[in-house]
Amino acid sequence: MNPLAGWDNFYVIVGSSAGALIGLQFVVITLIANIPMGEHAAQAGGAFATPTIVHFGSVLLLAGIISAPWDVIAPAAALWGLLGVIGALYTLIVARRMQSQGAYRPELEDWLFHAVFPFLSYSTLAVSAVAVRTDVRRTLFATAAAALFLLFTGIHNAWDAVTYHVFVQRKK
Repeated sequence: MNPLAGWDNFYVIVGSSAGALIGLQFVVITLIANIPMGEHAAQAGGAFATPTIVHFGSVLLLAGIISAPWDVIAPAAALWGLLGVIGALYTLIVARRMQSQGAYRPELEDWLFHAVFPFLSYSTLAVSAVAVRTDVRRTLFATAAAALFLLFTGIHNAWDAVTYHVFVQRKK
């Protein structure tokens, strides 16, 4: 029996949630587009806004990978492992952007939700892809946990960005 078979409902729910949140993020960005931005807004977008869409997109991609009708788990694991490595590297780029942008001084919460938590999630995907050979069941739960953690991190970051623009930038 294919070990991925029991995960269909989980990834349908998580993947469709990520897809809906991507759409909602575009709606929100459109609605706040008329709020005047500071001179470093583009730099801040690359550090704070774009990664949120990337995380939601990663969850959606992972859901597609896991939900595909694989005969064996190895190709799926290779793909989610690649996603984990690319995501971890991207998170390091985001951390550098956070440090170099001048629009906003990141606080501990920002570092946790924009750098540390995504890095841990993507690293979990990468490690679980290797560990799938020895313990498929635990690996699939670790992969699911990484997907949920990315989803909830993205929700936090999207909410944080919207409230910042509405309550801080709008007042300026």
